[in-house]
Amino acid sequence: MKKKSSGSSVRGRRAGGSVRLIPDSQIDFSDIPESTVEELQRARRVGRPSSGMAKQLIAIRLSPHLLAQLRKMAAKHKKPYQTLIHELLEKAASHAA
Repeated sequence: MKKKSSGSSVRGRRAGGSVRLIPDSQIDFSDIPESTVEELQRARRVGRPSSGMAKQLIAIRLSPHLLAQLRKMAAKHKKPYQTLIHELLEKAASHAA
């Protein structure tokens, strides 16, 4: 599985380091047709929809061995490893309560 590249990551910043920034005033937009009213009316917001159940971002330190095990488990269940960790923690918390 190919990893996503992100311009905000360290790897992404290194890869983009050789790119020369051009001010908007120097970009040639002449070959791009203007959007019609119909196209703008059909346009939809792209991205994750907002919900009342947004998760909170935290940082947690795990041993490399444990993280590797969790990633293998997640791959076996065909789900993202962070989702698997969330499910395991949720199950453990509900049993402890």
